[in-house]
Amino acid sequence: MRRMNSKERVKAALAREAVDRVPIWMWYHPETVRGLAAFLEVPEDRVADALGDDIRQRWVGNNYAMEGIVHERDGEGHVDDWGIEWVKDGPFNQIRRYPLAEASEAEIAAYVYPYERAEALLGQMEAELAEGDARFLGCDVSPCLFEMICRLRGMEETALDLAARPRIAETMLQAAERFSVYLAETACERYPIDWLWTGDDVGGQEAMVMSPRCWREMIAPHLARIVAVGKGQGLPVAYHSCGAIRAIIPDLIAMGIDVLNPIQSNCPGMAAGELAREFGSELAFMGGVDTHELLPRGSRADVYDATRRLIDVMTQHGGGYILAASHAVPPETPMENILAMYEAAGEPREAIMDRAAAVRRALA
Repeated sequence: MRRMNSKERVKAALAREAVDRVPIWMWYHPETVRGLAAFLEVPEDRVADALGDDIRQRWVGNNYAMEGIVHERDGEGHVDDWGIEWVKDGPFNQIRRYPLAEASEAEIAAYVYPYERAEALLGQMEAELAEGDARFLGCDVSPCLFEMICRLRGMEETALDLAARPRIAETMLQAAERFSVYLAETACERYPIDWLWTGDDVGGQEAMVMSPRCWREMIAPHLARIVAVGKGQGLPVAYHSCGAIRAIIPDLIAMGIDVLNPIQSNCPGMAAGELAREFGSELAFMGGVDTHELLPRGSRADVYDATRRLIDVMTQHGGGYILAASHAVPPETPMENILAMYEAAGEPREAIMDRAAAVRRALA
């Protein structure tokens, strides 16, 4: 089979057509990225190139404020365009102040999303365009709804709004939807993107953080309108939610979601093989490699064998799977385990080292 470029590989996999190898897209803890950069002797922003990951994606929503702005020392922080105050605590930024935590209903109704900063947010996509047409390019407008209003209001107040103050919840969800739709429409019209990435973390380790009925009544109608933007442009639409969300997968399929991430198989109802058997004819999956035990604590052979089994079960009907971990790959993961995971997907160590050397030559 001819060696596909990244765009061809991902598109073929999503269409359940034959691919030369399963597409790969990994998320790493920041310290893991630093370790990989040192091991491969490449800059941190070129690690994905050396490893051979197939997807490039940029945040244009509030996830940029959380993950895209990096501080050197704990205690340093910033106030983002939404008025959320963040502080570096360990490797990640955490929220220190929720701007609408104690807001009145009138203040909530008057709150305005940062439309005046939309050009700068959308401009994050420009950095990926220089790589040419062979890369599969995603645009991430998440968090879209529930998680976005949690960042503005706080989890406790948001839960109370959904349960006992539906008018406030609806006001906030409408505003969040409008801004997500605006970002999605503008990105789809302006950039040659290959999928639209949406999502909110609505799953916990044992169950959803709200009832499925609440999600269907309060969240789903707004999400459907965001999804419709990508579908209207003929694009696949991906949805991210950690945790146990088995109950709403049929709803996601019905509204047009094409790809589900990250498949935390240790959560009830989320076993990767069972999901593939039940929904694999209608939905593609991305994720499933365990980051709690397998990657950090398993042997190299354990990782290779488990990854190979996962790929086999997720592609048994011909595709519809992107190899990824169930969460950010933690820094205690041995380097050999990361390489074993890639080798199981068809990217041997030698190919990775050759690409790393090519990166170094290009930067010399």
